[in-house]
Amino acid sequence: MGTFCSVIKFENLQELKRLCHWGPIIALGVIAICSTMAMIDSVLWYWPLHTTGGSVNFIMLINWTVMILYNYFNAMFVGPGFVPLGWKPEISQDTMYLQYCKVCQAYKAPRSHHCRKCNRCVMKMDHHCPWINNCCGYQNHASFTLFLLLAPLGCIHAAFIFVMTMYTQLYHRLSFGWNTVKIDMSAARRDPLPIVPFGLAAFATTLFALGLALGTTIAVGMLFFIQMKIILRNKTSIESWIEEKAKDRIQYYQLDEVFVFPYDMGSRWRNFKQVFTWSGVPEGDGLEWPVREGCHQYSLTIEQLKQKADKRVRSVRYKVIEDYSGACCPLNKGIKTFFTSPCTEEPRIQLQKGEFILATRGLRYWLYGDKILDDSFIEGMEMEGHV
Repeated sequence: MGTFCSVIKFENLQELKRLCHWGPIIALGVIAICSTMAMIDSVLWYWPLHTTGGSVNFIMLINWTVMILYNYFNAMFVGPGFVPLGWKPEISQDTMYLQYCKVCQAYKAPRSHHCRKCNRCVMKMDHHCPWINNCCGYQNHASFTLFLLLAPLGCIHAAFIFVMTMYTQLYHRLSFGWNTVKIDMSAARRDPLPIVPFGLAAFATTLFALGLALGTTIAVGMLFFIQMKIILRNKTSIESWIEEKAKDRIQYYQLDEVFVFPYDMGSRWRNFKQVFTWSGVPEGDGLEWPVREGCHQYSLTIEQLKQKADKRVRSVRYKVIEDYSGACCPLNKGIKTFFTSPCTEEPRIQLQKGEFILATRGLRYWLYGDKILDDSFIEGMEMEGHV
């Protein structure tokens, strides 16, 4: 794919700090363990390098590792692309269709959203991914998706190596009795004998790596299918959510209108080419986008403005009756609250008894919303609930 033709550019050495985060540390650790153990198992115990099949197998393992790491670092360090600070549309009248970001001191371009983690407005933002410690958006969507594809494929190959290694090394060590199964791990039984015997430590490490490979295949594979589903519709995860809210708004007020997603080109192939190109550079400039017939550049942003106004009307106001520290997984709020903590890096709001919040949506034990800081608004509102 043309993504491999792109060049990783470091804006400054500060970008290297992205590696100092639990997400990249775990992700790179899993890649290192699976890749290293697959190569060691192949060379020492499963498929000798002096055979043609063994050489091809080893080269494929190296190839998977290089491609996975390339796309991973490309997604991390190239980044999603940010709306320029102070940006505004060329036609001043178009500002009425856009939201203004006070942090970036700029208007939010179509399909862009402000990320609290990156502290910038991200072009065509899909989500903030803790595994790359960066946002997934306009510039790195292709690299991120390729990583989600290559990681499961590489793990499937590694899992095959692990299974075959344990099978070939344990085949002659197993002895079956009437009520027992014994494994002789005292010496290697292979002709020719391996240089390093396949002992208990090697067996445990290989089994551990197999678990990591299978878990990664399932988890990352599911994420890949989710990403491809929205790419083929030329959407992002956020835009899918906006579309659902648009349908809910129309149904709630029983409006005689139909929401049409403006960026769906009407063909999966055309939608696919909006993200994946042979040059490796996504189409467009991240600020203006091709739209389907009957829509214009600001169709989606106008819908967002409607939803913002609707959110204010339909939000539920609560009074805090107990202090909350803002902990991600609070242990002192009950076991059910602890285990149902949202799997997101969105900041939790520290609350004190007597304060007010405006909840826009909620789960059984968690609410999403904002703290109300305007005293005049608190005095004039009618209480509808308690937290």
